[in-house]
Amino acid sequence: MSEQKVSRAQRTAALLSASRQRILVLDGGTGTALQTMTITAEDFGGAHLEGCNENLVLTRPDVVAKVHETYLDAGCDIVETNTFGATPIVLDEYGLGAKAYEINKLASEIARKTCARYDQPGKLHFVAGSIGPTTKSLSLTGGVTFDELITHYYEQCRGLFDGGADYFLVETCNDTRNVKAALLAMDKLFEERGEKVPVAVSATIESTGTMLGGQSVEALLAALMHRDLLYLGLNCATGPEFMTDHIRSLAKLSPFPVACVPNAGLPDEDGKYLETPEMVTKTVSHFADKGWVGFVGGCCGTHSGHIRALVAAMKDRKPPTPTTEKRNLLSGIDHLEVTDELRPVIVGERTN
Repeated sequence: MSEQKVSRAQRTAALLSASRQRILVLDGGTGTALQTMTITAEDFGGAHLEGCNENLVLTRPDVVAKVHETYLDAGCDIVETNTFGATPIVLDEYGLGAKAYEINKLASEIARKTCARYDQPGKLHFVAGSIGPTTKSLSLTGGVTFDELITHYYEQCRGLFDGGADYFLVETCNDTRNVKAALLAMDKLFEERGEKVPVAVSATIESTGTMLGGQSVEALLAALMHRDLLYLGLNCATGPEFMTDHIRSLAKLSPFPVACVPNAGLPDEDGKYLETPEMVTKTVSHFADKGWVGFVGGCCGTHSGHIRALVAAMKDRKPPTPTTEKRNLLSGIDHLEVTDELRPVIVGERTN
């Protein structure tokens, strides 16, 4: 099926419909897949660009397409663009910031065309425009202003949108202020284009129990509840077992579907990820049995075997219906639920 036969509006409707009918499976680790291929410094565009995976969409688009094919062959529903670090601020570290729009657009086009080859009547495959946290944190590292970060995210989103991404995925989030900048960049783009795509957010909770910026998953949810998200989830950082309490909390509180996209465990001293497809799938299946997740997939250390196992395990499973219970949540670093029993609530003057 040619992608030209299906409009963006039709793909959005199909994505939303599919997410209500079954648990959708994202792909696995991009870096993991690339490491299995024989790629030289020349493939990256020279020794000075070695390690810049995003530049491969310009120098070796066939390799990028092969990564997508590997996961589509495993049965996934969604592939992520090879753009995790494709904001201008990150690409500038390689002298490629001026090519941010081109890289993001081409990455979306590669993913879109690859998905189209796997599409069947009644079953489309979707492209998530991957938007990483950048190498700057407004709350932790500084080095960039809020308005500057909006500009960087805007340029990335513009390329992803024009290349045909089906939704924007702000992933591996470690600072809610960065997330807010990304969302405002998207709002600007959508207003200019007069057209929207769905938006998802996926955070990283460290072994300390919070994001690097200090917020718990409940606080992040409180900060984003006013948005209309495709899903809110967790990815990276740890294996699925360590995500249990956080996924449970999200499922209880979130008005959005919940995603779980873990690493294949924590890496050992040699950087190897030790959780097998069976180990990851067992825990994620438990989350599905509990009615906690609507989207699943794999992050660092996961390969096509993990995704194939998840696809088999999620077959015919119905996604849960997100909570419709109205809650009054507030957050800074911590979250606070205002209830009838918790009165009076005193708001500090500096935050009033």
